[in-house]
Amino acid sequence: MEYRTLGKTGLNVSAVVYGGIVSAGIYDDRVYPQWGQEESDKYVAWAVDQGINYFDVAPTYGNAQEQLGNSLVPYRDRINLACKTKERLREDAERELEESMKLLHTDHFEVYQLHVVKSLEDVETAFGPGGVMEMVRGLKESGVAKNVGFTAHSEAAALEMMERYDFDTVMFPLNWMMNLGQGMGSKLVRKAKERGMGVLGMKSLVERKWLSAEERYSSPYPKSWCKPIDIEDEAFCMAAMRYALSLGADVLVPPGNFACFEFAVKHIGACLEEPFSERDAQLLREKLPAVRGLEFYEISPTITLSASVS
Repeated sequence: MEYRTLGKTGLNVSAVVYGGIVSAGIYDDRVYPQWGQEESDKYVAWAVDQGINYFDVAPTYGNAQEQLGNSLVPYRDRINLACKTKERLREDAERELEESMKLLHTDHFEVYQLHVVKSLEDVETAFGPGGVMEMVRGLKESGVAKNVGFTAHSEAAALEMMERYDFDTVMFPLNWMMNLGQGMGSKLVRKAKERGMGVLGMKSLVERKWLSAEERYSSPYPKSWCKPIDIEDEAFCMAAMRYALSLGADVLVPPGNFACFEFAVKHIGACLEEPFSERDAQLLREKLPAVRGLEFYEISPTITLSASVS
């Protein structure tokens, strides 16, 4: 496993992150009996054996906190654990934090994040009177959270978050289709790097949005919020991973299924050894027309196309 310094956190973390949804047996109000505690234990043991030392989870990931927490008990002192809160008010977030710590069998987090910041209204509430940032600041000051960050699906909201607090990390979609077609993420990464923030790139292995619930739930990837690239198309997958790294991702967070996670783990070394190339760029240009118009996040019209593929 390759390791990368996660910005100013100083954490030396695996270049691939274990996303907690991989451990979930209940997600999006659906029960998946084939992914119970035993499977979570196997996935986590495999990940640790491969050198993965960064695990990320959230209360909104079904029963992932419970199952992942149980699976991590033998390894807690060897790994970095990141959690999140989608709550915007301090009182609600404090209750959620207490439950997260109980389920994850921990008294601290290496990284704690505001989750799914998607609008300027979210930002205003979080930083307003009684907002969740009151708790987040306290966690950082007390050391319960060694680092604090946020995840976002809106570039405008993410940029505003950076203006209001000196966050340590940001998790954001660094996706080939959204950046190549719309430039999404470029400005955010530049600003994050200027501030020394660790950048976790999610959705790098996503091809497009699901076209229907039937397509999603009949696929091998029902826990993935967007349609992953078929891992049988190795060249496409690796080009997409290299693209996210070329944009400035310190580490990658694969979609929430073991197959995509396993692919990323096995191929991250090659992606880092051979940087994004014109051959990769040409492949992605050829793939773009089939998914153009299927955007799955807010588009910021102020962002220019990535220079590496324009």
